[in-house]
Amino acid sequence: MTSTPSAAFAAHLIDVHGSADAQPVPEPHLQPLQFLQHLYRVAVRDALPLEGLRKHLPAVPKGRTLVIGAGKAGAAMAQAMEQLWPLEAPLSGLVVTRYGHIPPRPPGLARRIEVVEAAHPVPDAAGLLAAERMLALTEGLSADDLVVCLISGGGSALLTLPAEGLSLADKQRINRELLESGAHIGEMNCVRKHLSRIKGGRLGAACHPAQVVSLLISDVPGDSPAIIASGPTVPDPSSCADALAILERYAIAIPEPVRAALHSGALETPKPGDPRFAGHQVQLIATPQQSLQAAAAAARDAGIACHVLSDEMEGESREVAKVHAALARSVALHAQPFARPCVILSGGETTVTLRKPAEGAARGRGGRAGEFCLGLAQALQAMPGVWALAADTDGIDGVEDNAGAVVTPDTLARAAALQLKPAAYQDRNDSYGFFGPLGDLVVTGPTHTNVNDFRALLVLQPMDAPMKKAASSG
Repeated sequence: MTSTPSAAFAAHLIDVHGSADAQPVPEPHLQPLQFLQHLYRVAVRDALPLEGLRKHLPAVPKGRTLVIGAGKAGAAMAQAMEQLWPLEAPLSGLVVTRYGHIPPRPPGLARRIEVVEAAHPVPDAAGLLAAERMLALTEGLSADDLVVCLISGGGSALLTLPAEGLSLADKQRINRELLESGAHIGEMNCVRKHLSRIKGGRLGAACHPAQVVSLLISDVPGDSPAIIASGPTVPDPSSCADALAILERYAIAIPEPVRAALHSGALETPKPGDPRFAGHQVQLIATPQQSLQAAAAAARDAGIACHVLSDEMEGESREVAKVHAALARSVALHAQPFARPCVILSGGETTVTLRKPAEGAARGRGGRAGEFCLGLAQALQAMPGVWALAADTDGIDGVEDNAGAVVTPDTLARAAALQLKPAAYQDRNDSYGFFGPLGDLVVTGPTHTNVNDFRALLVLQPMDAPMKKAASSG
């Protein structure tokens, strides 16, 4: 392993589960990448479910308590529920999470909620079976019973139950094509809701007449409960016509009987005002904005000014990168609109429109965080004193084993030394293939939460830009 700053950074798995003061805060002027790593850790820790659930735990009901849910944070949320719920109070249920996303069980914690795993981002038979079982668990509930719904990002794929006329293979293809189309999350989930027998409020309606409390970790711009995991427990304001228009916009084929059902409104979802949702409660226990603000506070505690652009950024990752690069260059060159040194943070959910690889060429690897970093490195043009980290807060960028990547002032120079051409890698959406040889991938493993994109740019004073030796020694 080389002694470059990025290699030293990538050599450390990010411990997102330790206490906030487990390690000293790196000096940003001397250890910029480690400092950005620290901000990422803080953002992720703020979104872990235990404290959020503690603040919004419902009262024990007269009847029984059923826990159901889905998402990348599902297993961690279930463990938090088991830890917080009184031992003498009945508790049971079923939660589905992504393969490999079950955290270690705390010693002595009684297992009261079943957790199963399924595929993400493209659904599989395990997710279908979990959805069928979950619906069956809602049968026979009474007004004295309580249903606690633990919902987080990723639930759309993990909780799959195709609408009449659709096979699992159809749903897998449609889901894959949506992911590759560049459609934003609201569009994708509108389609998913109308082609499902459990999403778009249908699971919540099935719980009637029980009390229902939905506890959500948001991974979507705007934090709409109707969009998070395709809103399985809340009424849906979108329509069949909306879903059909999205499918046509992105030229995604569906079976003709399903198209006809969308045209007729036969696949319509439960709407706001539906009496089956009367008295339901919805609580956001973690959001992207909260995590960004936690990271901003950590930066300021280290004596660095911090500016949060937005937690709702959408658009093509490479285009969003150009905007961030232009801002960082302006700060570095002109101290406008922010004074140096500073940290610039943003969140949201960008998209990647996959390009068809050349004939005989392997398909690229990488997700939207890596794509952002690849675009950022090119647009920064080796700007001195600018360092960046972009990573998904769930620890997985797309379907790879990395959370994201980092960019340094010498990224392009090191790439040139290895004969890596960034434009060629971006043309085939291969950010993983570009940053891997540089040692610039951010690898954390699953974090057991998900508040979506985290992007941090550190802009130092020219005299504060670290010497290579000083930075690599960290």
